[in-house]
Amino acid sequence: MIRLSAAALACGAFIGVAALAGCASDNAPPAGQPTFYQSLATPDAKLDANAAQSMISGYRSNNGLGPVVIDPALMQLASEQARAMAERDKLDHSVSRPFQQRLQQSGFNAGVAVENIGAGYDTLAEAFSGWRESPAHRANMLNRDVTRMGIATAYAPQSRYKVFWSLILAKPADQHTG
Repeated sequence: MIRLSAAALACGAFIGVAALAGCASDNAPPAGQPTFYQSLATPDAKLDANAAQSMISGYRSNNGLGPVVIDPALMQLASEQARAMAERDKLDHSVSRPFQQRLQQSGFNAGVAVENIGAGYDTLAEAFSGWRESPAHRANMLNRDVTRMGIATAYAPQSRYKVFWSLILAKPADQHTG
């Protein structure tokens, strides 16, 4: 049996915080600053998935949980979701297909899978902070059963949100808890 969860989004607070935080960010972080401060609200910006993995794994470790590793299939699935939301200018777990259906069609055989989405955060630091402050999103990042992750953004210049986010955390069905 697959356990799936898709965190709901408190759009008012989520977008309000993002709008304020976005006013102060430039495209590139000052020299020596981590890439999680880099603005992704440009056509050529690239999300640093390793920085995201490190940030999320560190947060999990601080809460007594094991790390997550980047999974290529989940990266692809997250990318498709972020792009679908950006193309439709819509923040929705089911914008193209429901999460469970997307997961099953991806070929990733999940025993556990959860998804966080977001929009309006220009940087990884802002998106992570927003998810950390939301009880449902925080619960997904601190799900004790997940071991893999995929994360992606998509830039939509005509959207009021500009940057759409997808984070998928999962555990393969055939992976045993050690």
